[in-house]
Amino acid sequence: MSGKPELPKGTLGPQSKFSEFGLSTVSHNSPEIETASNQLEVKIRTSNPMKITANIIDHEKSEELQNHVLIQTHGEVVSLVVIIPSTGYYQLQIFALPRTDDSKTLVGVYNYLIHCTKAPVPVNMFPKQFAQWKEGCYIEEPMFLNSKSNLTKVKFRAYIPNTESVAVVAEGEWTHLVKGEDGLWEGEVTLEQYRGRDAKISLNANFGVDTKYSTLLEYRV
Repeated sequence: MSGKPELPKGTLGPQSKFSEFGLSTVSHNSPEIETASNQLEVKIRTSNPMKITANIIDHEKSEELQNHVLIQTHGEVVSLVVIIPSTGYYQLQIFALPRTDDSKTLVGVYNYLIHCTKAPVPVNMFPKQFAQWKEGCYIEEPMFLNSKSNLTKVKFRAYIPNTESVAVVAEGEWTHLVKGEDGLWEGEVTLEQYRGRDAKISLNANFGVDTKYSTLLEYRV
């Protein structure tokens, strides 16, 4: 395991747009985090509706890890659930843009340096997250799905604002979810027949624009 990386001054912590966008830290006020678990949750507060995304960089390998950060939005608080594959140093890069801004490029707003000293949690990658997922949604279950998961009667529970209809699509087979009194869309889907086929399982929503459904999350089993 390599030692602590030397980073240029100003790399860590809030960047120029952080306060301008009305953002503030909730869970971790210091940009350097030491953790004895390879799964952690970083929370950011937004004073205005924002689009938020994040990357995690393995410093030793100098590479970005795909699908190792899950974006969850609960009102004004955006939660970044991070899963780290092994001990070492990692950089969590957070990007943001007001939802009213149509630009495709989000701006870097905060950088954390994470030192993971132990890795007790099994490494399961999160689903691929599409643009509209990062505009106010969160999922209670399943946070991940893969060929090792229990795929019989998989329960889906997700909050997706301003949507008319939500469905899970498994290789072209549609299962519509039902909106409960708590505002969560939920339902059960049996996916056992897709195990080990690298099948696409997606969460899709119709936002009232004709009959079009947008893909929000995509799992692989």
